[in-house]
Amino acid sequence: MMRRTAAAHPFRWLLRADGLFLAAVVLLIGIGIAFIYSAGRHGPNLATLWQKQIGWAVLGLILCAGAIVSDYRRIGTQALWLYSISLGVLVFTLFFGMKINGARCWLNFFGTPVQPAEFAKLATIAMLARELSRPDLNPERWAVLVRGGVLGAAPFGLIMLQPDLGTAFTLVPVTMAMLFVAGVPARRLALILGLGVLMLPAAWIFLDEYQKERIRVFFDPWRDPLGTGWNKIQSEIAVGAGGLWGKGWLEGTQNTLGFLPRPVAPTDFIYSVIAEERGFAGSVVLLALFTVVLGGGIRAAIGARDKFGQLLAAGVATLLFCHVFVNLAMTIGLLPITGLPLPLVSYGGSFMVAMGLAAGLTQSVFARRRPA
Repeated sequence: MMRRTAAAHPFRWLLRADGLFLAAVVLLIGIGIAFIYSAGRHGPNLATLWQKQIGWAVLGLILCAGAIVSDYRRIGTQALWLYSISLGVLVFTLFFGMKINGARCWLNFFGTPVQPAEFAKLATIAMLARELSRPDLNPERWAVLVRGGVLGAAPFGLIMLQPDLGTAFTLVPVTMAMLFVAGVPARRLALILGLGVLMLPAAWIFLDEYQKERIRVFFDPWRDPLGTGWNKIQSEIAVGAGGLWGKGWLEGTQNTLGFLPRPVAPTDFIYSVIAEERGFAGSVVLLALFTVVLGGGIRAAIGARDKFGQLLAAGVATLLFCHVFVNLAMTIGLLPITGLPLPLVSYGGSFMVAMGLAAGLTQSVFARRRPA
């Protein structure tokens, strides 16, 4: 009876979604818009970023609602096509994409820059969820680990060639987490992870010079304090200058005076702006909201009606965690600067739309959870 009613009134799935999760998503978007305004109001060509972000946020929320109303299991039936198309678009981007700051990551879509890698990550999660939820799957077999690794490695390699090291590496923990949820023995995953760590020194020769310099600056930012090390130093100063309560909205001097570089303040370093203007208290609120969002993803995975839904929600939750962890860690100097934005908060059209879809997929799984 409940299924017939839900089918007759599809928008009732919105009422079955996790209200706390959705409230946290909306609050994070609102916080992001407020501080994008603060970060961009003094910069040339940046003053209207907050208005553009509102447009992207509205589109993202519409897609989020659409994904909740739609049955997530339809994604499973289309996962192969979505994955194949995403790989094709990534290859196209390598040859015909826009080159910005040395990386060919963008396509010009009717005058709007679009970053295909953001959508390729979601397509990869859907494909992994489909393959790892097959009823004939035996997770004890090495072939399962190899199959999952190949599916994750294809977009990883194409994104690395752009080159976009930070975005590519998010696929590593996502693939590992989904393999673990699928039942692949932890000892095998630990073995693969250990071998990967041992191979990191060899990977040095494949990095571009600017990527190598970011790593050198991470260990010694004062080797080039006015150049490559500038962003790291100014970000740490901004975070520390906020104190307990912050200097007040629109009152952050690192941001207002341009010490925190204006082109990246609304994007990769939006947390630095928030920390300076709202201090430790504001940072705690931000982390609490992200905890609610990540907790909602985990609840969706635990209560999923089927294995595909469980894997889909787990993959999205891992992706969100990676972005939050890496972004916050790089702004306070715990990780090298990788250019990963903060979900739902940083400025960015492609990323905001992709995060809206990701949130909607998670809640589509939650709304159709198995009965308590």
